[in-house]
Amino acid sequence: MKISNKYLAFASAALMLASCDLDKFPEGEQVTGDQKEEIINKRPNLITAEVNAMAAKLNMFGTISTDLTTYHNDYGVAAIAQMIDQSGQDMPVTTSGYNWFKRAQNFEDRVYDSTDDELIWKTFYNHLKAANSVLALTEGTDDATMKIYRGQALAARAYDYLNLAQLYQFTYVGHENALCVPIVTETMTDEELQNNPRATVQQVYDQIISDLNQALELMGEDYESGSNKDQIDAAVVHGLRARAYLIMQKWNEAAADAEAAIAGGTPQSLAEVSVPTFNSASASSWLWGVLITEDNDVVTTGIINWPSHLCSLTGNGYTTLVGAWRSTSSKLYDMIPASDIRKQWFVSPEGTTTLVSKKDIDDFGMSPYTNVKFGAYQNVIGNPTNASDWPLMRVEEMYLIKAEAEAMGGNLAKGKSTLESFVQTYRDPQFKSTATSATQFQDEVWLQRRMELWGEGFGLYDILRLKKPIDRKDSNYEAIVQYRIEPESQIMIYRIPQCEMNTNAGISDDQNNPAAPQPTV
Repeated sequence: MKISNKYLAFASAALMLASCDLDKFPEGEQVTGDQKEEIINKRPNLITAEVNAMAAKLNMFGTISTDLTTYHNDYGVAAIAQMIDQSGQDMPVTTSGYNWFKRAQNFEDRVYDSTDDELIWKTFYNHLKAANSVLALTEGTDDATMKIYRGQALAARAYDYLNLAQLYQFTYVGHENALCVPIVTETMTDEELQNNPRATVQQVYDQIISDLNQALELMGEDYESGSNKDQIDAAVVHGLRARAYLIMQKWNEAAADAEAAIAGGTPQSLAEVSVPTFNSASASSWLWGVLITEDNDVVTTGIINWPSHLCSLTGNGYTTLVGAWRSTSSKLYDMIPASDIRKQWFVSPEGTTTLVSKKDIDDFGMSPYTNVKFGAYQNVIGNPTNASDWPLMRVEEMYLIKAEAEAMGGNLAKGKSTLESFVQTYRDPQFKSTATSATQFQDEVWLQRRMELWGEGFGLYDILRLKKPIDRKDSNYEAIVQYRIEPESQIMIYRIPQCEMNTNAGISDDQNNPAAPQPTV
């Protein structure tokens, strides 16, 4: 049975009031093993509240906003996805004040005192802290439900480290010994947290894989615990491990985990993606998502939410109200075959798309290349309520991981077969792979990822993983941000933020990522 988000919101609020009682006595003394057992046996609802809090942490308003200053990009992990994509080469947006992510687009936010940097850090570490709370309370449990909760917490923590590792250091291969981010576990004392140096990339990925391995041991092949799509099940764990192994270039392992994750869902059909969509976790392809309802804070703010900044069909947003459209790059658009439905996810240079009417395009004033991929809430064009769900993992991504990993692992024919079957069935009946080598095929899959996952927060991650340049030249990017940035330029990654440096004596200034100048055209 699915739990309503209204209950989750109540449980999260209750958790905020009760968390001190769960982890420590008011005097600061740690809860003993016997007391944890009593909580598990007599007050399991409090642990349930801790689990629900993990989901709530990904969809929060107020992570960096205060009574004095409100930041309109302060709406959780969906906002970070915007930073990741606007840091790449496939999402040109106005450079005016109405683009709340323009600092990511022009790389002005790669300084350690930027609010964007602080938002990234606090979003993932707050989520990680909630996961650690569950782990601390369920240590040593034999209860079946508590084991699932523990597995979900381990996977949630791995998700956080996986994101942090990709944003605060270059990709795994070739940088295994580089400094990454501090590892924070449920067993650490306050003294250890206050003097916690950066772990290496290798150490962080070892933690990620260890957490995911333990999660599967605890949960088994349970594809039901995530029936409420903001909860993690075995498919999501396999999907997270597939992502990690892909970055680590452990091709066989990545392919196997992607195949296991595919069992958890079915791609949205060609007909289903021939209208604006990707706005509801009820879709068959969603393995994991952020569930959002009309009473969530990010919705009641009006425009401090992801549809306001990304959906071109909302009745209340920065897109439709002031024309801060999220568009695709003209260069990417030109690479999408005419037979591929994903070309219609964007308004053509002539001002048309099969997804919405010409009247709607004209009435909203959409410019060429504007995305219509994401549907408005309840699929009602012009709906002023921005309560659409946000995708964290779709099964389509797993097909693309599986194909790339199969080819790079030595079986090009199998990888091509996997890719052709997926694309021909669900996106472009005329698609045919033309790659004659594994590296050519990897670039072919990268193009598929750029098309399929556009807007969902993978753009910069793939550039870093594949060691590609950022090339915006000769495109519809505004002239002042038409950069070409060479692979693995320092400006691509973030610096450890000031908020961490102020409280963690384990990271000195000279151990931070080097400062880098903004790129120039």
